[in-house]
Amino acid sequence: MQLQHTLCADGVRIAYALHGNADAKHRFVLIHSLAMDHSFWDPVVAELGADAAVAALDARGHGQSDKPAGPYRLDTFADDVARVLDAIGWERAVVGGASMGGCVALAFGIRHPARTAGLGLFDTTAWYGATAPADWEGRGQKAVQEGLASLIAFQETRWFTDDFRRDHPAIVEHSKRIFLANDVPAYLETCRMLGNTDLRPGMSGIVAPTRILVGEEDYATPVAMAQALADAIAGSTLRILPRARHLSPLEYPREVAENLLALARA
Repeated sequence: MQLQHTLCADGVRIAYALHGNADAKHRFVLIHSLAMDHSFWDPVVAELGADAAVAALDARGHGQSDKPAGPYRLDTFADDVARVLDAIGWERAVVGGASMGGCVALAFGIRHPARTAGLGLFDTTAWYGATAPADWEGRGQKAVQEGLASLIAFQETRWFTDDFRRDHPAIVEHSKRIFLANDVPAYLETCRMLGNTDLRPGMSGIVAPTRILVGEEDYATPVAMAQALADAIAGSTLRILPRARHLSPLEYPREVAENLLALARA
């Protein structure tokens, strides 16, 4: 599928893949996890059906989107989503995201409530904890000093269970290829952004229907972080996916799609 681009107010081009008919009944914008791209959502898109239109973004600093100098701000990433909605001609959509993309979706729901038809938050958090700035800086600096390949062993075991890696080698290899193709300075700036993320003050104001999914074995954003989201967002639901780690949209695409469709129908 050929990517489309839209220009943001600061001159940065954001790439997105539009699946389905833009006039479809159910409309979704999906944001990938750190160091992935729009193709992350392909298995979920395949499960959403003919009534769905999906805009899968390359977040700024990723994929075919521009990679400006930092610092990066989560609010800017959220406003990029709004710009994609404008480009397509959508007033509202269900916004879903995984990990970093979940942070972006959450920020979008806080900043653009009238445009948020629903929130799908997958393997994510509003706050990575007190040591997050140092932790994320360390990860970014490792990529700078030793290359992205030095992080693959660490990432691979956090992304997927042992059984999934054995049974779905093509998905694992595709994810690794996308990861290794990243721009290192942009990766560092995105790590710093995540380390400084704290969306907790805004969560009590979220009124959009919200569904939260997390892998039972997610070590990156564990169940306790998902529970904190559910406790803070009124009316939200939480589901723990058995034998899944950090990239549940790849391990459980059907379940993720079912929850997105439930949000669209709410």
